[in-house]
Amino acid sequence: MGDRRRRRRLTAAITVAGLSFATAACGSGSDSAGSAGPNTLEVWTRSDPTSAATYDRVFAAFTKKTGIKVDYQPVVNFDQQLQSRASTKDLPDVMINDTALMGSYQSQGLLKPIDTKSIAGSDQISDKSWSSTVGLDGKHYGIPYSRQAMTLMIRKDWLNKLGLQAPTTWQQMLTVAKAFAAKDPDGDGKADTYGMVVPGSAQNGYAAWWGASYLWQGGAKIIQPDGDGGYRPAMDSAAAVRTVTWMKDNLFCGDNGVIQPGAVTAITATATNFQDGNAGMYLTGPYNMTAFDDALGKDKYEVVAAPAGPAGSDVLAEGENVYFGAKTGKTKMEQALGAFLVSPEGQKIAMAGDSGHQPVVRIPANSTLDAAKVHHDARWNVVQKAYEHTSEQFPNALDFAPVKQDTADTLNAIFTYCGSDVSSSLKELNDTLAGDLKDQDLLK
Repeated sequence: MGDRRRRRRLTAAITVAGLSFATAACGSGSDSAGSAGPNTLEVWTRSDPTSAATYDRVFAAFTKKTGIKVDYQPVVNFDQQLQSRASTKDLPDVMINDTALMGSYQSQGLLKPIDTKSIAGSDQISDKSWSSTVGLDGKHYGIPYSRQAMTLMIRKDWLNKLGLQAPTTWQQMLTVAKAFAAKDPDGDGKADTYGMVVPGSAQNGYAAWWGASYLWQGGAKIIQPDGDGGYRPAMDSAAAVRTVTWMKDNLFCGDNGVIQPGAVTAITATATNFQDGNAGMYLTGPYNMTAFDDALGKDKYEVVAAPAGPAGSDVLAEGENVYFGAKTGKTKMEQALGAFLVSPEGQKIAMAGDSGHQPVVRIPANSTLDAAKVHHDARWNVVQKAYEHTSEQFPNALDFAPVKQDTADTLNAIFTYCGSDVSSSLKELNDTLAGDLKDQDLLK
């Protein structure tokens, strides 16, 4: 594992060095016209056609309001194309993408710092949301745009049939999961149902992405700030060993039907058992509600807060930020777009969904808006409360990608081989994470 990790980090370092070299020459830092024209902003989002259609509405409203044109480009293979553009010394003016990518982009020199006071309405964004845009140097490198937090989706009709209630603790969750697996909640007379859906693959870090909520609920951390500007690995703690052991023994190992078959190779695209109708629970993000409504019907399931573990019910929070490409110029125009995107008007347009349009803002970054009222759906109260009161975000000031991937590799191996020694596996992971941090000069 160590050799593979070092090879991956070396490849990443070469890529970063190449991008930094390329982007250092992107423009002069003045408000030059750039490739999109003097009164046009080139804007990228990571979007499929239905979400791109919503962004079309947002940018059309911005142009109507300000006269500033937008050359909008929805990009599916975002990072690959961004690297290609960086190599040609021509970055987009504005990008909307995941909060978790900020540290990676900033370390590569792809982003310009943002003065929060230069964004009209910045005081309507919460301190918690702004905190996810702070780099290692203390400067802001993004504007919060959309936020979300994981909640538990659970089959309400199955609970009613079996005389059960939605779980509020880990133990209750296991009891419900076993009942869903063993007591024929769909009434077809077949043993073809499962307790919960788990995307437990190591691919793209899924096991760590899904498992982080359980780690936090068990009192564990993956890495922690050291109080001196760096970080230290924390996956060899007693809390981590207890929590991962509990996950292995109660969810993955033993023939009890608590999770769907093939969970250790499942990613979100293939973990479709909930909407397929043969699994009863799924700890996931609110972006899935539209698909679940279509597949199951709103009346068949409910959205509830995640069951609490020994240390509470914290879940993973994620979202998107607005980023300004480094040294592309057009600063005043970029600031105007940033202000519109987080204004009540811009956020409401982005939250509206109908036929052919997918909402691109889930929980609004603008704190004057109520997600449930704007979405016209009371279930969003659960999601917004989870984000505001019981959520954590991956530390994104650093490049968290190798940390997440190495954690996922180890968790997946532990969950795959039920005879594995959790303590020694996590000790080895801790050493690997120390190497990841050292490679970024963050291990003090």
